[in-house]
Amino acid sequence: MARYTGPVCRLCRRERVKLYLKGVKCDTPKCPLEKRPFPPGQHGRNRGRETQYLLQLREKQKARRYYGVLERQFRRVYEEAARTRGITGETLLKLLETRLDNVVYRAGLALSRPQARQLVRHRHFEVDGRVVDIPSYRVRPGQVVRVREGYRDLFPFIQAVKLTERRGVPSWLDVDKEAMTVRVISEPRREEIDAPVQEGLIVELYSK
Repeated sequence: MARYTGPVCRLCRRERVKLYLKGVKCDTPKCPLEKRPFPPGQHGRNRGRETQYLLQLREKQKARRYYGVLERQFRRVYEEAARTRGITGETLLKLLETRLDNVVYRAGLALSRPQARQLVRHRHFEVDGRVVDIPSYRVRPGQVVRVREGYRDLFPFIQAVKLTERRGVPSWLDVDKEAMTVRVISEPRREEIDAPVQEGLIVELYSK
């Protein structure tokens, strides 16, 4: 499975916003973005004039990196959103938000989306009683995601439950952290998605 293996803190600095790719470290003074709030590289402090195309591209890159999706997969998700009735940008975010790895992260069962993706790939979760090891699996309203028996005492889950107590759980999820169970109540609404993305710019980019 293809994935980004480089330093993730550079991605946050490049987009000039916290993407929360390192879990609890992102909320501490150790976050590199707190120390160097400018893009990496020799000319990071003196970037040229930002054109409209550059703004659109940066929003697309920000969304990809926020949800941990590579270019080809992101394009497929956009094409699905464009075929779906409704506002394309909002539909795009809803499709990304209901990925299994994101649901696990939003429920507080993982410290970051990369960790959630790894736990899913290692077959630690089941959906409606069936083991699912595909991070991009689309979770539907009414489905129940739970940590499999025998894995609930693993350190990553104990640590995540302890350290994510203050993290708010979106209203479209019903979470029982003691049983490590998540039920999807409904599809997320745009106001319930806190992704730091202007989806309209992404639609403009792909509409050219």
